[in-house]
Amino acid sequence: MRREPTWRIPVGILALVLVLGAYALLVAWASQWIGQLHVLLQTAIYLVLGVIWLLPLRRFLIWMETGRWG
Repeated sequence: MRREPTWRIPVGILALVLVLGAYALLVAWASQWIGQLHVLLQTAIYLVLGVIWLLPLRRFLIWMETGRWG
């Protein structure tokens, strides 16, 4: 069975690129303060910031494919 692509896929990809770009800029901007902390604390912060953006990603990808949020 062949399904036609929906508008959600290109809009979702564009939104994902824009939001992740803004998030990366925010983290880069905050790095001036994070960089002044102890190296182990920096590591923990960057690990959390590097993983936290993945939390809403699953639901967003489901929406892109099905139109439902869960």
